Amino acid sequence: MNKDIKYLGIDISKDVFDVCDNNKAHYQFTNGSSGFKKFLKLLATNSICVMEPTGYYHSRLAYFLLDTGIGVCVVNPLKIKRYIQMNLSKIKTDKSDAKMIQQYAKDCEPTLWTGQSKKQQENLQVTRMLSIYSKQSTQLKNKIHGEEVLGTTAKGVVRSIKRSLKNLEKEIEVLEKALLENVKKEYQESLTLLKSIPGIGNKTALMLLVLTDGFQRFQSAKELCSYAGLTPIIRQSGTSVKGRPRISKMGNPKLRNLLFMCSFNACKYNQACKALYDRIVAKGKSKKLALIAVSNKLLKQAFSIVKNGVPFNKEYKSTLVIN
Repeated sequence: MNKDIKYLGIDISKDVFDVCDNNKAHYQFTNGSSGFKKFLKLLATNSICVMEPTGYYHSRLAYFLLDTGIGVCVVNPLKIKRYIQMNLSKIKTDKSDAKMIQQYAKDCEPTLWTGQSKKQQENLQVTRMLSIYSKQSTQLKNKIHGEEVLGTTAKGVVRSIKRSLKNLEKEIEVLEKALLENVKKEYQESLTLLKSIPGIGNKTALMLLVLTDGFQRFQSAKELCSYAGLTPIIRQSGTSVKGRPRISKMGNPKLRNLLFMCSFNACKYNQACKALYDRIVAKGKSKKLALIAVSNKLLKQAFSIVKNGVPFNKEYKSTLVIN
């Protein structure tokens, strides 16, 4: 443990955030600019602020601290929850949570959070908005179908739905164009390389780069697959416990769902993915399990191609020898 570092545990809610320092002293500040400035007066250059991601509420404080040169750790809430359970804590308040977060940081020394670039934050905001618009578009199309099935369709209702649907489609088009321009400026070469993989189209390549920040944050394909929640969980103990292996799902659900949808096309047009799918199904495994394996392989192909800067080569064969 580095005794020179002063960890501060922060529990954030919509209006306020609670802080516990190294001396177990408790403070509370408003979750806004004035509160951030008051909190800053407590900090030193060797301070590290530790918090859980709480939707949108933690983001402003985290980036404010990062911009002022203060170390920040954003810790997975499950880690904090398990730590609290391990300590058999019976109290659950904002004050006690801040205290336990500070204690966790002191004991475990979590890695520093680096945040995301302004451009990446913008891209993710656009992506989230596109996801909402896409769901709304599907709802409106289903509503039109439902009204037509009734037989006694109210024309005014259908016209209203169609107008809304048309406006939504325009907004989707505008956002998709803006997202494409942003990605092309930063990752044009990577975008071209990804589209060379059979089974990955333009929109998929675009979303892969946005959701992974151009693969820049990952040092290995294994790390990337773990981030997507595609790595297996095995539960075996002695002779009595032998659970079915399954994927962890402890990752980015949007990335995982994107790859799963791509796996259908990959099984048709990507020889390596098709061979993997056929081999797993031939062993009597489920088709869903085979598609998940294909998703994993597709992500590894994408990572390798972008990192090496070489287009997809269907004739490539690994020369790696495993003893």
